[in-house]
Amino acid sequence: QVQLVESGGGLVQAGGSLRLSCAASGRTFSGYGMAWFRQAPGKEREFVAHISWSNGNTYYADSVKGRFTIFRDIFNNIVDLQLSSLTPDDTAVYYCAAREGAPYTDYPLYDSWGQGTQVTVSS
Repeated sequence: QVQLVESGGGLVQAGGSLRLSCAASGRTFSGYGMAWFRQAPGKEREFVAHISWSNGNTYYADSVKGRFTIFRDIFNNIVDLQLSSLTPDDTAVYYCAAREGAPYTDYPLYDSWGQGTQVTVSS
Protein backbone atom coordinates (compact mmCIF):
# COMPACT_ATOMS: atom_id res chain seq x y z
CA GLN A 1 0.00 0.00 0.00
CA VAL A 2 1.33 3.40 -0.98
CA GLN A 3 1.98 5.80 1.86
CA LEU A 4 2.71 9.48 1.36
CA VAL A 5 3.83 11.82 4.12
CA GLU A 6 4.20 15.54 3.52
CA SER A 7 6.32 17.97 5.49
CA GLY A 8 7.74 21.45 5.20
CA GLY A 9 4.70 23.68 5.36
CA GLY A 10 4.54 26.80 7.48
CA LEU A 11 4.00 30.53 7.64
CA VAL A 12 5.95 32.76 5.25
CA GLN A 13 5.76 36.36 4.14
CA ALA A 14 4.76 37.31 0.63
CA GLY A 15 7.72 37.02 -1.69
CA GLY A 16 9.27 34.28 0.39
CA SER A 17 10.02 30.65 -0.31
CA LEU A 18 9.28 27.21 1.13
CA ARG A 19 10.22 23.69 0.22
CA LEU A 20 7.66 20.94 0.70
CA SER A 21 8.68 17.32 0.85
CA CYS A 22 6.71 14.13 0.24
CA ALA A 23 8.16 10.85 1.47
CA ALA A 24 6.72 7.93 -0.47
CA SER A 25 6.80 4.31 0.64
CA GLY A 26 5.06 0.99 0.22
CA ARG A 27 6.24 -0.08 -3.22
CA THR A 28 8.57 0.80 -6.05
CA PHE A 29 7.35 3.82 -7.99
CA SER A 30 8.64 3.10 -11.43
CA GLY A 31 5.79 3.82 -13.82
CA TYR A 32 4.03 6.10 -11.36
CA GLY A 33 2.89 9.68 -11.71
CA MET A 34 3.43 11.91 -8.69
CA ALA A 35 1.72 15.23 -8.14
CA TRP A 36 1.08 18.10 -5.78
CA PHE A 37 -2.37 19.58 -5.34
CA ARG A 38 -3.63 22.30 -3.04
CA GLN A 39 -6.90 23.25 -1.46
CA ALA A 40 -7.75 26.65 -0.03
CA PRO A 41 -10.70 27.12 2.38
CA GLY A 42 -14.00 27.02 0.52
CA LYS A 43 -12.37 26.08 -2.77
CA GLU A 44 -11.97 22.89 -4.76
CA ARG A 45 -8.73 20.96 -4.71
CA GLU A 46 -6.60 22.21 -7.58
CA PHE A 47 -3.66 20.84 -9.47
CA VAL A 48 -0.26 22.42 -8.86
CA ALA A 49 2.41 20.27 -10.51
CA HIS A 50 3.19 16.72 -11.52
CA ILE A 51 6.22 14.67 -12.41
CA SER A 52 6.69 11.32 -14.08
CA TRP A 53 8.63 9.07 -11.76
CA SER A 54 10.31 7.18 -14.57
CA ASN A 55 11.58 9.98 -16.81
CA GLY A 56 11.24 13.10 -14.67
CA ASN A 57 9.00 14.97 -17.10
CA THR A 58 7.18 17.81 -15.35
CA TYR A 59 4.06 19.88 -15.85
CA TYR A 60 2.76 22.90 -13.95
CA ALA A 61 -0.44 24.81 -13.46
CA ASP A 62 -0.29 28.22 -15.14
CA SER A 63 -0.74 29.90 -11.77
CA VAL A 64 2.56 28.51 -10.44
CA LYS A 65 4.65 28.20 -13.60
CA GLY A 66 8.00 29.88 -13.16
CA ARG A 67 7.57 30.09 -9.36
CA PHE A 68 7.26 26.46 -8.26
CA THR A 69 9.50 23.53 -9.13
CA ILE A 70 8.78 19.84 -8.60
CA PHE A 71 11.63 17.38 -8.05
CA ARG A 72 11.91 13.68 -7.43
CA ASP A 73 14.66 11.75 -5.69
CA ILE A 74 14.38 8.20 -6.97
CA PHE A 75 16.94 6.86 -4.51
CA ASN A 76 15.15 8.11 -1.42
CA ASN A 77 11.58 8.01 -2.78
CA ILE A 78 10.99 11.70 -2.21
CA VAL A 79 9.02 14.21 -4.26
CA ASP A 80 9.71 17.82 -3.34
CA LEU A 81 7.99 21.03 -4.30
CA GLN A 82 10.00 24.24 -4.16
CA LEU A 83 7.73 27.26 -3.75
CA SER A 84 9.12 30.71 -4.54
CA SER A 85 7.76 34.25 -4.96
CA LEU A 86 4.83 33.28 -2.77
CA THR A 87 1.69 35.38 -2.61
CA PRO A 88 -1.29 35.22 -0.25
CA ASP A 89 -3.20 33.45 -3.05
CA ASP A 90 -0.86 30.48 -2.56
CA THR A 91 -2.22 29.93 0.95
CA ALA A 92 -3.69 26.42 1.09
CA VAL A 93 -3.23 22.89 2.34
CA TYR A 94 -0.82 21.20 -0.04
CA TYR A 95 -1.24 17.51 -0.79
CA CYS A 96 1.06 14.96 -2.35
CA ALA A 97 -0.63 12.37 -4.57
CA ALA A 98 0.37 9.29 -6.55
CA ARG A 99 -1.16 7.15 -9.24
CA GLU A 100 0.04 4.21 -11.29
CA GLY A 101 0.51 5.27 -14.87
CA ALA A 102 0.86 8.67 -16.43
CA PRO A 103 0.36 11.72 -14.23
CA TYR A 104 -2.74 13.84 -14.79
CA THR A 105 -4.10 17.12 -13.53
CA ASP A 106 -7.45 15.71 -12.34
CA TYR A 107 -7.42 14.89 -8.65
CA PRO A 108 -10.05 12.06 -8.83
CA LEU A 109 -7.58 10.07 -10.93
CA TYR A 110 -5.18 9.80 -8.00
CA ASP A 111 -5.77 7.01 -5.52
CA SER A 112 -3.03 7.67 -2.98
CA TRP A 113 -2.86 10.87 -0.94
CA GLY A 114 -0.87 12.28 1.91
CA GLN A 115 -2.42 14.01 4.89
CA GLY A 116 -1.53 17.49 3.65
CA THR A 117 0.67 20.30 4.93
CA GLN A 118 -0.48 23.85 5.54
CA VAL A 119 1.16 26.74 3.72
CA THR A 120 0.17 30.23 4.86
CA VAL A 121 1.47 33.32 3.09
CA SER A 122 1.04 36.64 4.89
CA SER A 123 0.82 39.94 3.03
